[in-house]
Formats: sequence, C-alpha cells, structure tokens
Amino acid sequence: MAYINVIEPQQAKGLLKDLYENIEGKTNATVANILKVHSLHPEVMKAHLDLYREVMFGPSGLTRTQREMIAVVVSKTNACDY
Repeated sequence: MAYINVIEPQQAKGLLKDLYENIEGKTNATVANILKVHSLHPEVMKAHLDLYREVMFGPSGLTRTQREMIAVVVSKTNACDY
C-alpha cells in the first residue's frame, strides 16, 4: 500500500483548517482519508469537494438515489472501501 503524507485536522491552518471544519460541520464526522490525501494542496481539496457536491447534489436528470447507486457500483468495481 502506498503512503501519502497528510495534514490532520488538529494541525491544519488557513484554508485547509476552514475546509476541514466545513466538512466536519456538515457531516458531523471525521474527515475521510479520500479527502485528506489533498491536505498538502488545499486548493485541490476545495476543487474535489466542489466537483463532488455538484455531481451529487447539483441539477441533473438523475435522482439522488440513482447517483448514489452509480457511486456504489463504481466503488465496488474499483475495490474501493468508500
């Protein structure tokens, strides 16, 4: 397994701290590792979050349930725990 340096929420500053607090506040949970991999480049994390939110919650011909089903199938196909 590859090792990627990450900045944990308790060490975060500036934009990264704001992003972590926003994530934790909206989900009432810890920040997922899939997002922490962007911690050395907070601008990339923000872009990832913006894309995710648009794909999952933005206007679409697909329902929220259909989007989640697609995400589950893709994750399973990729052997991803998320």
